[in-house]
Amino acid sequence: MARNDEFFLNRWVHYYGAQFGEEHLYIYLDGLDQSLPAQAGKANVHKVEKQGIQVVDAENRRLNFLSNRAEELFANGYELVIGCDADEFLIVEPNVGKSLAEYLSSLKINTSVSALGIDVGQHLHLEKPLDTSRPILEQRQFALINSRFTKVCVIAKPVRWGRGFHRVRGHNFHIDKNLYLLHFGNIDYDTLVEKANSHDIIARGEQAHYKRARFAVINSISEGKAVDGDTVFAKARTIQTLFRQFFAWNKPAMLGIRRVVKLPERFKTIGI
Repeated sequence: MARNDEFFLNRWVHYYGAQFGEEHLYIYLDGLDQSLPAQAGKANVHKVEKQGIQVVDAENRRLNFLSNRAEELFANGYELVIGCDADEFLIVEPNVGKSLAEYLSSLKINTSVSALGIDVGQHLHLEKPLDTSRPILEQRQFALINSRFTKVCVIAKPVRWGRGFHRVRGHNFHIDKNLYLLHFGNIDYDTLVEKANSHDIIARGEQAHYKRARFAVINSISEGKAVDGDTVFAKARTIQTLFRQFFAWNKPAMLGIRRVVKLPERFKTIGI
């Protein structure tokens, strides 16, 4: 489900459509005032009543709605359902040599599987503003390992997602060794400033979240010392698997560690 996010929606359709076929994509536009994505192709796009204004209420409504839609997809014969936001891209480790569909089909998934969350951002000292005509991963080399994006994004049966796909209620999570979830919401500082001051974000009361979380990612990437991602990916999966917050046992945590990484060169071949 997306609102005012056509830039990412077009890329989302292009990427996932190539993986699974556009006819197997389901997009719900949050609000009857929304316009259809220009490059939706054969994707199933539906406008729905706006799910709410204030962020907590809106997120609860949104994920309840999407949990219901996923249940319908299982009833119609799908074996797996991927749930993610328009700026999130589930990828397979390129060295595995399999498409996303091939890899997921090879896994034994009882309830769900998660991918390591990689929060890609702009390095203000080394990277220019985003050229929207070019692939993102050709222009962005740095990221923050962020447990908030180690989401329960692939499910094998009907479940109830928590807000933001961060967990499924009543079930554990399992992080796969070859899956990454790339979050691109923080890839351009100027775009982030514009969005933070938009009517929707102000109405939802999300400006504080943007300062606390989103701009903080760009600051961490720009001011931190980056290490080779391949040296820490496996360790990050272990930390997020073993350590949980007491009040959120079914969500991964990173013990407060903010690890900045340089993405492997092979990620550029993914074509996002």
